[in-house]
Amino acid sequence: MRVTQRAQRIQPFYVMEMAKAAQALAVEARHTDRPMVFLNIGEPDFTAPPLVQAAADKAIHDGCTQYTHALGLDALRERISDWYASRFGVNVPARRIVVTAGASAALQLACLALIEAGDEVLMPDPSYPCNRHFVGAADGRAVLLPAGPEQRFQLSADQVQAHWGEHTRGVLLASPSNPTGTSIAAAELARIHNVVNQRGGITLVDEIYLGLSHDPGYGQTALALDDQVISINSFSKYFNMTGWRLGWLVVPDALVPVIERMAQNLFICASSVAQHAALACFDAASLALYEERRAAFKARRDHFIPQLNAMGLTVPVMPDGAFYAWADCRAACERLGLSDSWAFAEHVMRHAHVAITPGRDFGVHAPGDHVRFSTASALQDLDTAAQRLRELLEAA
Repeated sequence: MRVTQRAQRIQPFYVMEMAKAAQALAVEARHTDRPMVFLNIGEPDFTAPPLVQAAADKAIHDGCTQYTHALGLDALRERISDWYASRFGVNVPARRIVVTAGASAALQLACLALIEAGDEVLMPDPSYPCNRHFVGAADGRAVLLPAGPEQRFQLSADQVQAHWGEHTRGVLLASPSNPTGTSIAAAELARIHNVVNQRGGITLVDEIYLGLSHDPGYGQTALALDDQVISINSFSKYFNMTGWRLGWLVVPDALVPVIERMAQNLFICASSVAQHAALACFDAASLALYEERRAAFKARRDHFIPQLNAMGLTVPVMPDGAFYAWADCRAACERLGLSDSWAFAEHVMRHAHVAITPGRDFGVHAPGDHVRFSTASALQDLDTAAQRLRELLEAA
């Protein structure tokens, strides 16, 4: 059977390949005194709050399970708009908000609407692999620009200006970022957007971790710049609804009917049950619980990353959001006689029963130098992982 070149360009998602290996090993280790500790997948260990779960039950009981408008429930779009106003002090009209089947659908719709075959989109290296594959699925090409710790692993306006070429369509950024947990300073983001605007390009910003910002200096939405920024967001991370597959897209007014037409044909609508449940995310009790959980994520970061630094798994930039630690593993690899981050992650998985993610997924410039830890797990699990890593490195 002939497979398209488009499909062949999509590389394996090595995060999930490593996760499968860790799950298989976990089955063998579950009855031992060293069960697998999973710090590899970026998923909150919290589930949807009680009010959200109750709203889902009620929606099913009341028969609210039929198709919604392709743009999403009007009431949900209004609540998202209100959240932007109350949390960030930004006016985002509900008419510009499109509810989607997860942030993945939001990215797909945006890329299919705005990227032609041969268009190039500038992205930082490291960055989340699926984002560049959405560009590729639209027959565009992601151009990865090395972004080191001196610039918080984010693009700079100078880079965007220097690398803008004949086929450049725009930029796709993430703030806070996966895998680094770092954000773009508001002033630098404004400069990037200005460069893009001057060239008639598009600024897409993945903000799915925006609610999990820990530093007020960075935790601001790109939508504050103007109404031409396109923002992708999700109920998965801050709102703890990963498997519900619900997200949203904020677009300029002129793009709404285009996205609506595409959503009608490609998705019909996002899950109606998930949409009705998500209304309860914005109730006062739910928001209070989310803020408690955000504080818990920060406490986990503050507890775990110093332990990594102390054992030589240096995190060169303290994450200001999300729940990741992007650690330099070169010293650890040298100590253990290992070649790169993939070998290190596999060694740690097999000998310490700690699952982590190698850097292979996240870029092409020195991917073997870093590993990603998810700090979304409970403090007890983080401490267990740290102790096992220390023992492994001290024994070398």
